[in-house]
Amino acid sequence: MPLSAEEQRILQQIEQSLETDERFANSVKPSGIYAHSVRKVWWAGLGAFASLVFTVATLQVHFLLAFAGFLAMLGCVLIIEKQLRAMSKVGLKDVAASLRKARTNAASSRIKFGKDI
Repeated sequence: MPLSAEEQRILQQIEQSLETDERFANSVKPSGIYAHSVRKVWWAGLGAFASLVFTVATLQVHFLLAFAGFLAMLGCVLIIEKQLRAMSKVGLKDVAASLRKARTNAASSRIKFGKDI
């Protein structure tokens, strides 16, 4: 069922207001939707690495300290798994595409200005 002229005018006004709203645009673009999950994965990965180093270092001190480090590492890995599962394949593709775009933008800036940024 086609829209009436009045409904089309209202729809165009809504579209124009959404196009000019930068905050809304940033929140719904693919990199904005998954930014929180990517940040959590990054910090959990850093925590897992730190926990691994702690576990190896404390194996010489006491096995219970090393076991606590192992449990912390396990917790970080579970957070990573949960976030990646929540993002699903579509989210991972969107994040990868936004990273590729950022890399190509940085490369074109280096070429344009002739120096490293």
